[in-house]
Amino acid sequence: MGKDDLIKSLQEKNDRLEKLCLAKTDIVSISAHQIRTSLSASRWIIKMFLDGDLGELTAEQENLMKRAYEDNVRAIEIVSELLLANKTEDTEEKKYNLEEFDIIELINDSIFDFSGETYSHEEEIIFLKPETKFPMIYADKEKIRIVLQNLIENAIKYSNKKGKIFIAIKEENGFAEVSIKDTGIGISEEGKAKIFERFYRDPEAKKKEATGTGIGLFTTKKIIENHNGKIWFESKQNQGTTFFFTIPQKSAQIPCTNTL
Repeated sequence: MGKDDLIKSLQEKNDRLEKLCLAKTDIVSISAHQIRTSLSASRWIIKMFLDGDLGELTAEQENLMKRAYEDNVRAIEIVSELLLANKTEDTEEKKYNLEEFDIIELINDSIFDFSGETYSHEEEIIFLKPETKFPMIYADKEKIRIVLQNLIENAIKYSNKKGKIFIAIKEENGFAEVSIKDTGIGISEEGKAKIFERFYRDPEAKKKEATGTGIGLFTTKKIIENHNGKIWFESKQNQGTTFFFTIPQKSAQIPCTNTL
């Protein structure tokens, strides 16, 4: 093998290794976000039991609940550390599992995942459901779940205590348009231009919530765009933020871009 062929062979192998590494990074990021959201939902439900909100516990039950709560907190910390350590670029092509599903049901499930957290924050999520049956969606259900989880989590995290979060959905030219509106701190002028950048966190967000990875909205935007949808927001400081996104309905049959 000549020198040029050897260099070319090594470059191809290096390219493959880089792609595998980036694919691993992407899988870890998405999986870790899903795990952390589920753990957080469980944590607040356990806390409700410990606080006596769901009835008095026996001494043995309280001890077991305390142990479960402590284990849950440690698990969340581990997942958060994993996300922080997973800060590398990820442009690897990835297949999307497109399927027909009920977006109303998925939104309801996502709201339930945060029921304990909203209770603890004394916040309320109001889903303004369509009056008539909504058409089926044609997309990757699990990735759209991640989108909903990220946006609902942010709405809860950056809303004021006893605030309200409004979720609505409507049909728009073969797409479903979902909006998630909070009554929280809003996005700064600086943040409006950078909010979807990877690892960026708005200064106002840092004041309210010190920890965060800054990859949630970045991931959300890529998922929506890979479905040939759009994502945007409207925000005023101290008056709240509304995020909007669109995804294709079954009738649209729009193939999504297989990259994440």
